[in-house]
Amino acid sequence: MRSRIPRQQAQWPQAQAARGADGDAGLGAELAEVVAGARRRVVRGGDRHIDTAHLLHSLLESDPEVRAAFGDGATVARLLGYLVQRSIGYGLRWQGSVEDSGGLPVVEGVTGFSPLAAVCVARARERAARRGDGVVRGTDLLVALVAEPRARAVEVVRRAGVEPGEVVRGVDAGTAG
Repeated sequence: MRSRIPRQQAQWPQAQAARGADGDAGLGAELAEVVAGARRRVVRGGDRHIDTAHLLHSLLESDPEVRAAFGDGATVARLLGYLVQRSIGYGLRWQGSVEDSGGLPVVEGVTGFSPLAAVCVARARERAARRGDGVVRGTDLLVALVAEPRARAVEVVRRAGVEPGEVVRGVDAGTAG
C-alpha cells in the first residue's frame, strides 16, 4: 500500500549542496570522497553550502598527506576537535550565513559550494595544472583553503594553534622535493 502523503523533496539549500557537487567541482575521482564527506556534513548540519571548514574536515579524515602536513597527531586531533565542535555549536554563528568570496570573482558552474569554497576549488585545480598534473590532490585543496585569509578553514586552523603559512610552506617543501 502506497502512502497518501506525497514524498517531499528536500528543500534548497541542503538539497542543492547534496546534489553532485563533486562532479561540478572538477576535482575528479581522487577527491570525490572528500567532497562527498563535506556534502554529508552540510546535509546533517542543515548548512546552506559546502564551505571551506567542511572541506578541511573531510580532507583531514580521508587524506593521510593532508594529516601529515599538520605534523604531529596532537595537532590533527585539535583540528578535528574544533571541527566536531563546529557541528555541535561552535559554528552556530556561521549558520545561516554564506562564506563569501568578498572581492574575488565568483566561480560560475560550481553548485553546492559557498562562493569562497568555489574559489578555493578553482585555485586547487590551478595548482595541480601548474604542477603539470591533471589530478587535484588533497594537498592542493589544503593549500588553497589555508591560503585564503577569509576562509572558515583558516579560522579553525588558527584556533588549533597552527599558522596557515607554515602549512603552505610545509606542503610546498614536500612537493618540491
